[in-house]
Amino acid sequence: METIIRKAKREDAEASVPLIMEAIGDISMQMTGETEESAITQEFIHLFTQTSNRHSFLNTYVAEMEGQVAGVLVFYTAEQAVTLDANLEKYLSAKSGTQVTIDKETLPGEWYIDTVVVDPTYRGHGIGTKLLNFAEQVVKNNGGGKLSLNVETEKEAAIRLYNRLGFESVCPWTIIGEPFYHMVKTVGP
Repeated sequence: METIIRKAKREDAEASVPLIMEAIGDISMQMTGETEESAITQEFIHLFTQTSNRHSFLNTYVAEMEGQVAGVLVFYTAEQAVTLDANLEKYLSAKSGTQVTIDKETLPGEWYIDTVVVDPTYRGHGIGTKLLNFAEQVVKNNGGGKLSLNVETEKEAAIRLYNRLGFESVCPWTIIGEPFYHMVKTVGP
């Protein structure tokens, strides 16, 4: 089965959002300002179709197999993250009526893999690795640099995969009060 990686489109929201939500877990509540699953999903679909936040279709790539969204990569630079998160904080603060702060997830100068996830139906076909290799190729095509991601400390299989692909844990990280490892891979031009 052939895997095609392409830029996401607005119409990918309904297939992509549940996968993103599965990957980021409770962070989805922080990103949407909602607590009930159906409300989180609807708000996430709204955010995906917009252009000014980290989970926009503009920052997303999909892996397609058999015409279906089989995996998702949300990917942007640390410099883009500053603006994207400021926009999201402003939106969520206006929505809730209180100041909302989004946890920082990347260090300056990095290319950041916010989310990489594969639909359970398509796991075991190397799609996650293909998405990570795609992100690495984008960094290479842009002159090289540091490619980073955060992984929950208990996700041992994911950590092994990232280590196998050349990522190294550089420091502990905390997102919504939970422990993560911040992993980085230096990518040459």
